[in-house]
Amino acid sequence: MNKDQRDCPQSVRNGMFSERFFASSLEGLLVETPRAMKFIDSVFQKLKRHPKRIVFPEGTEPRVLRAAARFVKLQLGAPIVLGNREQIERVALAEKIDLDHVGIIDPETAADLPVLIERMEKFKRYRDLGPKQAREILIQPNYFAAMMIQAGQVDGLVTGASETKSSTLRPLIQLIKPLPNATTISSCMMLDLSNKRYGERGVMFFADCAVIPDPTVEQLATIAVQTGTLCRQLTGIKPRIAMLSYSTKGSANLPSPAKVAAATALARQKASELGAEMEIDGELQADTALLPDLAGLKAPLSLVAGRANVMIFPDLNSGNIGVKLVQYLAGAEAYGQLLLGLSKPCADMSRGASEDDILAVAAILGLQATEYRRLYPNDPDA
Repeated sequence: MNKDQRDCPQSVRNGMFSERFFASSLEGLLVETPRAMKFIDSVFQKLKRHPKRIVFPEGTEPRVLRAAARFVKLQLGAPIVLGNREQIERVALAEKIDLDHVGIIDPETAADLPVLIERMEKFKRYRDLGPKQAREILIQPNYFAAMMIQAGQVDGLVTGASETKSSTLRPLIQLIKPLPNATTISSCMMLDLSNKRYGERGVMFFADCAVIPDPTVEQLATIAVQTGTLCRQLTGIKPRIAMLSYSTKGSANLPSPAKVAAATALARQKASELGAEMEIDGELQADTALLPDLAGLKAPLSLVAGRANVMIFPDLNSGNIGVKLVQYLAGAEAYGQLLLGLSKPCADMSRGASEDDILAVAAILGLQATEYRRLYPNDPDA
């Protein structure tokens, strides 16, 4: 074990869903937060009590290095960046970034590389590669980072700031175990709106905005429940999930709204089976989901309409377009993409992510890791 990895915490444990996490230290996060404070500031405050190790595979990206340096200064935990040490230090010097207490690991020379190769070869996909080919794969930073978090050497993984989704998502999906009973890997965005009338004091979750182009009924239902679970985990607030469409409650008798209605019914069933306390309704138009007066006219019996804090989009086109419109036209702070369905906290950032975005998402993942043991207490994967 090398110097940079010596203090790595034990793996967070995951297992069957448990509502016990609702009584955790995150309960009432928004309730306890002063109205003037941004949500992300409350995340920073919470994480300082339980600092975490976050790995950043893109170690030569200046935005990543600046975010890692600030992660240390804010006392949020111990960041680790991956890559060639000389190249990383050269970039830091040119950008005047202080890397004090920022861990640097070069996958090609890491002392734990043989151990991680041995672990990787146990995966069915890589079983017949042989050590040489396995090494060639694992020295790639995204693969190395994925094995680090799967092995419990770090608590969260932030990537995507300088690479395409195909190169960042593949290692995560291939090497990180899914949550128990998870059949879908998707993503969500957390938004902090300037208009606090919407969501929960302006905090909302949008999904899926990055991964599944045209989700099936099963996938839509799973996305809804997973996003609602994350909402409750991070805010302590009961999720009110709107399954979005261009019609409300059968006003357009066409295949797309019908699929959303079917996904709504299935999502309610899944939530009930898991014992997850959340309200789910659809199909709902976006304005009906947000505006109480309109909700009273179009869906008067709904417990979600007019009060939604989670928005589930029918496909990737609408989700990706919707979140970017809200982010830029409404000036919302957007954090993500937070990946759903994996047993470890991971995020795949947009290549347009700023230093602030990367720092905030790293902190959110740290907060997730704090509660994973309570959320999934029975996972046999230590």
